[in-house]
Amino acid sequence: MSVFPALKTSFPFKWAEEIQRRFSKMIITHDCLPYKIRSVAGVDVSYLGDYSYGGAVVLEYPTMKVIEQATSMRKTVIPYVPTFLAFRELPAAVDAAWKLKTRPDVFVVDGHGQAHPRRFGLACHFGLALNAPTIGVAKNILCGEVKSSEGCCWMPIVDGDEVIGAAVFTRPSGKPVYVSVGHKISLETAIKVILDCAKGYRIPEPLRQAHMLAEKAKQKSTYA
Repeated sequence: MSVFPALKTSFPFKWAEEIQRRFSKMIITHDCLPYKIRSVAGVDVSYLGDYSYGGAVVLEYPTMKVIEQATSMRKTVIPYVPTFLAFRELPAAVDAAWKLKTRPDVFVVDGHGQAHPRRFGLACHFGLALNAPTIGVAKNILCGEVKSSEGCCWMPIVDGDEVIGAAVFTRPSGKPVYVSVGHKISLETAIKVILDCAKGYRIPEPLRQAHMLAEKAKQKSTYA
């Protein structure tokens, strides 16, 4: 079954919710990674007019040296609707990732994973589409509540009685990023990877590089 069936012009929300609930049961929440992680990729999407621009950057882990990068351009079919970001961003994100010659050990996606009302955000959808270990990193919390934890660089995000992610402090002071499992990785490992990818900015380096690349692709298209 395709994880991104063809969409209609009028977005079918009930259908999309059912897809999210059904596919959330397919997410693997333990580590399916090599013993030693050697590379990590960041994936982000920018927009201009009716088009989406995907950026995928592979970096050496943990040095964060850029190894390879790829971009994509797609017609934007769906407007932004909270909790349905995957249906808008996935085509450009996947297209950029498929162009990479290097197969990274783990992808970091600009969006939520299981820290989602239906436990199936963009990072989960992306992980299933590529059958790859994936971490979701978002700038804002979507659901649940951050629970305080003294003397720690991260705090759990709890929804009901379930831990669905973590607020991770990538700098000694400032706002956290919100990390959750996308696919084929444990939350514990996802947190460690994101902390290792923090290089002085709030946004982890793979996503920072992917964002700059997507923006560059957008600007290049504007002036082409």
